[in-house]
Amino acid sequence: MGDQIQFIVEKLNQEPFRKNYNLITFDSLESMQLLQLLNDVLGEIDPKHAVDIREELPEQTAKRMLSLLGILKYKPPGSISDLSAFRQGLVTGSKHVIHPVLHWLLQRTNELKKRAYLARFLVKLEVPAEFLQDDTVADINKQYEELMEAFKNLHKECEQLKTSGLSTAEIRRDIGAMEEEKDQLIKRVERLKKRVETVQNHQRMLEIARQLRLEKEREDSLAQQKQEQKNQLFHAEQRLQRAQLQLKEMHHAVVDSKPESLMKKLEEEINFNSYLVNEKIPRELESKKNSAYFLQKVVAEPAMSQSDLNVLEIKINEVNAQINQLIEKRMMKYEPIDSKFSMYRQQASIISRKKEAKAEELQAAKEEMASAERQMLQKTSQAHELEGSEVLKGDEFKQYVNKLRSKNTFYKKKRLEIAEITAEYGILQRTEELLKQRHEAIQQQLEAIEDKKGISGYSYTQEELERVSAVKSEMDEMKGRTLDNMSEMVKKLNTMVAEKKASLAPVIKELRQLRQKCQELTQECDEKKIQYDSCAAGLESNRSALEQEVKGLLEECVQEESNYRYINCMKRNLEILLQRAKEEMKAYVSPDPQERRKAIREQYTRMILEQENLGKKLREKQKVVRESHGPNMKQIKMWQDFEQLMECKRECFLKQQNQMAIGQVIQEGGKDRLVL
Repeated sequence: MGDQIQFIVEKLNQEPFRKNYNLITFDSLESMQLLQLLNDVLGEIDPKHAVDIREELPEQTAKRMLSLLGILKYKPPGSISDLSAFRQGLVTGSKHVIHPVLHWLLQRTNELKKRAYLARFLVKLEVPAEFLQDDTVADINKQYEELMEAFKNLHKECEQLKTSGLSTAEIRRDIGAMEEEKDQLIKRVERLKKRVETVQNHQRMLEIARQLRLEKEREDSLAQQKQEQKNQLFHAEQRLQRAQLQLKEMHHAVVDSKPESLMKKLEEEINFNSYLVNEKIPRELESKKNSAYFLQKVVAEPAMSQSDLNVLEIKINEVNAQINQLIEKRMMKYEPIDSKFSMYRQQASIISRKKEAKAEELQAAKEEMASAERQMLQKTSQAHELEGSEVLKGDEFKQYVNKLRSKNTFYKKKRLEIAEITAEYGILQRTEELLKQRHEAIQQQLEAIEDKKGISGYSYTQEELERVSAVKSEMDEMKGRTLDNMSEMVKKLNTMVAEKKASLAPVIKELRQLRQKCQELTQECDEKKIQYDSCAAGLESNRSALEQEVKGLLEECVQEESNYRYINCMKRNLEILLQRAKEEMKAYVSPDPQERRKAIREQYTRMILEQENLGKKLREKQKVVRESHGPNMKQIKMWQDFEQLMECKRECFLKQQNQMAIGQVIQEGGKDRLVL
């Protein structure tokens, strides 16, 4: 309860209440002040309840608060079992009633605000049945229900948009970015138009580019239609194969069976299906309905706290204990006749469970068989697609093995050919690289020629025109083209295509003659290419040998260079050491005592003398310690004995004081008894 009050005080001191309470001031509030505080919290949740309770009757206040709490789906805690007692406590402003309500409201303020807002539009007005007999009232009520459903849908869409992560600021930024891109595209189109206007026949070129784009779009749509028709044909073939397989199975079943066996199978299937329809499926359906009903009931309930869950667990345990007690009483009161019936009941339940288990096994087996049949159909369809056949047996299998052997030898031959082709592919790849380099050089020459002629950027302009045409097509699609315009456009295209065909007829005749010449030239080119390839292969082999030789020489050069650098570094180190030795000899031979002190030999001699003096001092100290070790150890032993003696005296003193105190208490007790 203290944690609950502390939580209420913390929430009331925050926005938007700002009451500045503490635990003492809140606990000292009177009943009217508590009611006003509860009304303020309800007014924050629903603004209609922001009123002064002194201006209305207590019954009206209680009725208004109870109606809002009912809409908010508040349930009184377990200690308040009687609703009339809860209503009476709400009217009188009882702390035991108002404190839990405040705690519940302040825990979920935002959720309750949303619920109160929706209650304004979704709490249905109950119209009496006699008024609904009037057509006007019935129509208005129907419109009211339709508007309520429309509000529900709109609210769901609004919540989905809120949770989808798309904010207005992001949408505005996207719109701004799209407008900037649009302005840039417009400026770019204007620049390209200015460039294109200087080119001859630019209108004709634009028209040709537009026609090309339309034809490409038409080609894409036709390819898509072709793919769809292929998919439909594939599915139809699968259905046909499935039906043929079923027909084949039915033929086999009819040939190998008799009317009695067919009737028996049909009776078994009918019995099994009737069991499923009459017993199993209704029972499962009923269990599903019950579980759905309980789940809906749980969803309709308000959010439960941990205390509510604990109360429910306690109730469940109590009910389970009562059930167990009743079962034990019933078992104790069994009579012999009832025991016989119970035996039969047990047998019947065991049989029914076995029956259900077998039915489930049969159902699972049927599903497995159906999946196996589907897999078999898929495999057969794949085998037919790969031009396969059925499983071979006997002589057919031997013939198949012989074919495989012949194919293996053929495969080895082809593998050798592939190796030769790969070698030739390497040569062709090299020629491709050379041709690409030549292409780049020619492209640069073309750009230089365009600059000289004053038409620089012609190829780039053509690419930009295609891009602009693509952008324009997207804009046209956004505006939307009607079917009539498309039909007129198709007619124009057909006429233009016919005109182009008529104009291209003499060109095609010339093209045929040129094709013949081209074939002759290609044969000559192939012969020259073979000669070139043989020569290039020889040069390539010589080049690879030279590259290997150069590579070996480079490695030797690198090794010699590293040896040279190592020797050079060793030489420098030796020079430095020689220089230091010369400086040391100069300082040692020098008559100046200051220079002698700088010498390393003098420094080391001084350090040796210092260490020898330090060793002498330490040896003398060690001698003194050895001489005084025996007396010092005796003194330590004497001090330890003295410490133990003093500790014994202290313990004896404490025991004596405790005995004296106990004697005084006994003497005082004896005196009190004498006085009594």
